[in-house]
Amino acid sequence: MVDPRTPVLVGAGVAHQRSDDPRESDEALSLMTTAVERAGEDAHAPSLLAQAGVVFVPRGTWRYRDPGRIVAERVGANARTVVAELGVLQSTPFTRACRAIANGDLDVAIVVGGEAKFRDLRSHITGTAVADTGQDDDVVPDESIVPADEIIPAPERAAGFMSAPLMYSAVETALRTALGETVTENAHATAELWAGFSRTAAANPDAWRREPVSPEFLEHPSAKNPMLAAPYTKWHCSQWNVDQAAGFVLCSTEAADRAGVPQDRRVYPLAAVESNHMLAVSKRAELHRAPAVRIGAERIAGLTGIDVAACDLVDLYSCFPVAVRIQARELGLPLDDPDGRPLSVGGGMTFGGGPLNNATFQALARMVAMLRDAPGSTGLLTFISGIITKHGESVWSTAPPERDGFAFADTSTEVETGTPALEVVGDHRGVATIDAYTVAHEGGDPRYTTIVATTPARTRVVARNDDPDLAADMTVDEWCGRDVRVDGDRFSVGD
Repeated sequence: MVDPRTPVLVGAGVAHQRSDDPRESDEALSLMTTAVERAGEDAHAPSLLAQAGVVFVPRGTWRYRDPGRIVAERVGANARTVVAELGVLQSTPFTRACRAIANGDLDVAIVVGGEAKFRDLRSHITGTAVADTGQDDDVVPDESIVPADEIIPAPERAAGFMSAPLMYSAVETALRTALGETVTENAHATAELWAGFSRTAAANPDAWRREPVSPEFLEHPSAKNPMLAAPYTKWHCSQWNVDQAAGFVLCSTEAADRAGVPQDRRVYPLAAVESNHMLAVSKRAELHRAPAVRIGAERIAGLTGIDVAACDLVDLYSCFPVAVRIQARELGLPLDDPDGRPLSVGGGMTFGGGPLNNATFQALARMVAMLRDAPGSTGLLTFISGIITKHGESVWSTAPPERDGFAFADTSTEVETGTPALEVVGDHRGVATIDAYTVAHEGGDPRYTTIVATTPARTRVVARNDDPDLAADMTVDEWCGRDVRVDGDRFSVGD
């Protein structure tokens, strides 16, 4: 007998479009509304939408002041609205909803996110104006969830170390050094991994890009796949110029029973953990590690007895190859599973699609369908905010929880204790040893290099060099472990 307060996901809906004429495309708000309506239909209980007590929406690139309010109005719900700002884990709307349902504070919740960046891109390219729904200046969500700490500290900003491709590619160099990979071996490994993700996307009917690519295409830069931030090319990176939305209906088991939701529609959140410990890239003593991932898995095992690495389905947050590689190492998951279990269910944020701040919603929608096709199976879905800093893990199944219902834990304190950190300084002048670096490209050509390095005093520095010849050399040779001279936020080589 399932406890009536057990939270359950009963409906998942997606909406996507791809038209070169922006006048033929819906705005993000319309895509989100469509996704929610489809989630109600997917539950076989559209009446649940009007019963929603809360609508959660993660912040996107759009300018709506409170999109959840309009979605609620369109589906007939008198609901509170919550916006999760950038820097908040994408798992948080789900964990907030599940905990409120389990505690008896909420019966039905809607979680929805979406983007229409491709529409915006086509509008800019074609010079065709398109309009979005407006809201009065005094409209605000009933609640905003905001991150507690800054993501990028001042020394990183001063060195221009701010974009996700630059930062993730630098972490990739630290990982390849820790693994003993050469530059060529690393390029091959990431290409093989990402080519596999493209094949997964090809089998996903809702993926943004469904044409598989070869490892050779990814490994060797070209006009169609230029280098952006060595060692990453364009198609190693998350693609956010997409028109995609996903919506979900979560409710208590008793609400699902009242609405007549069939048993085969029900997917249970078994457990979730979140770490909101914020540690900037340059402050991490071990750039190739993410202790939050291992700690989260251990906490889920302690709460539920579930080994997350043994789940039937796995979707690791996949904005860039190094995020997948680090998570897999922390969880003990092989990158090439001999049993044929890929590390993504939808194709990742490069091929499945990376709508800003809700790409995991696309993965969850795909996972829900796959779990329903294999009753009793389990799925692991992970979340990242920042540059592999905040981390969340969740486990889902068509079978209800076996212990005490939905389990949740905040691991932030444990992660902070278990993640060694260094002080970052902006005024160092002298020798430092490179721990990680990236080469920024413009028009496919190397332009400048940014390093993360450790001083003899065991402090960290972030510095930049604008010599394109040095940048070109650093794309082919390994520079991690070499000494350079640092002067504030700039570095040089030689005497």
